[in-house]
Amino acid sequence: MDFSLSPELRALRDKVRQFIAEQVIPLENDERQSHHGPSEALRDELVARGKAAGLLTPHASRAMGGMGLTHVEKAVVFEEAGYSWLGPTALNIHAPDEGNIHLMEEVATPAQKERWLRGQVAGDWRSCFAMTEPAPGAGADPSMLDTTAVRDGDDYVINGRKWFITGAEGAHYAIVMARMEDGSATMFLTDMGRPGIVLERNMDAMDSCFTGGHGVLRFDNLRVPASDVLGEIGKGFRYAQVRLAPARLTHCMRWLGQARRAHDTALEYARKRQAFGKPLAEHEGVGYMLADNDMDLHTARLHIWHTAWLLDQGEKCNFESSRAKVVCSEAEWRVVDRSVQILGGQGVTGETPVMRIFTDMRAFRIYDGPSEVHRWSMARKLVHMAENAAAAKEVA
Repeated sequence: MDFSLSPELRALRDKVRQFIAEQVIPLENDERQSHHGPSEALRDELVARGKAAGLLTPHASRAMGGMGLTHVEKAVVFEEAGYSWLGPTALNIHAPDEGNIHLMEEVATPAQKERWLRGQVAGDWRSCFAMTEPAPGAGADPSMLDTTAVRDGDDYVINGRKWFITGAEGAHYAIVMARMEDGSATMFLTDMGRPGIVLERNMDAMDSCFTGGHGVLRFDNLRVPASDVLGEIGKGFRYAQVRLAPARLTHCMRWLGQARRAHDTALEYARKRQAFGKPLAEHEGVGYMLADNDMDLHTARLHIWHTAWLLDQGEKCNFESSRAKVVCSEAEWRVVDRSVQILGGQGVTGETPVMRIFTDMRAFRIYDGPSEVHRWSMARKLVHMAENAAAAKEVA
């Protein structure tokens, strides 16, 4: 793996960095935001700025209007975009749209791409991914899927309830995961305006960086034509892995930018703030935290770049993306937590961006699978690999 950046990628990184500093960060205190995220009007302005800068939806294929970035290139660009909590929205690389765009490019038919994807890549509309359910339905264990889809003539009739569906309010279309009569799972595409889709409410959450918030959806005899099945019947769980492995990693990329912002803010404060006759940074207790921040940031970046490189080699990276997700979510969280501590009173007020980053980021250790579930999954795979290796030695 070559850690050097091409001149073109360095130029793109610097362009995104300048765009975030000059066009996005000044909007962070815009009043068009609530506990449920940026308003549609603010999103539209951010997207317009991203489009004018030639930076919109860079991860999409060139055929669909994007830049066709590799995973390693995304790692560089997404980190820079993540330096502001509004940056991913401005570049149209926020969750869940970023993962949905990737999934649609991989699985959707040409007709489905023209109907739903092209306008999304252009920034004209958003989407949501409806899989998580309240108990006893699917959460970290997708096999508990409770929403059902039953064939009725040329349609499928979907019934069930989903929650924590990011971006549901105002979404143009949804990808819905439902259980078939044989127990398998299938993904369905549906316009959000179809009869039978009810947005019951938006859930209050710690984070407030996703347009559309986190919704509770109910499907009451939602009819979806067979032509709107995404991919093949019964392969929903397989497609979920196509989406989730890269999506776990892009979460790590964006939040790395936020962690770096928190560290930069704390470092600048510690360099200038005097206490007990010298700058805070010269006190070992603070200096050690700054050093630990740097180590955590570097460790997270290396995990991201390595896993991205493996994805670019065609690896599935289910194990590696789990590992990166745990390491990065916890390392980046430690950086932000230390930054709050270094800033003292300013770290728990709106005087700096760090308080906002702190409240937004905590949920990252839960999104796309809690750390504990990933550790459990990794342990099972490690044991399986060890058993296979032992069996191979016996045969030899």
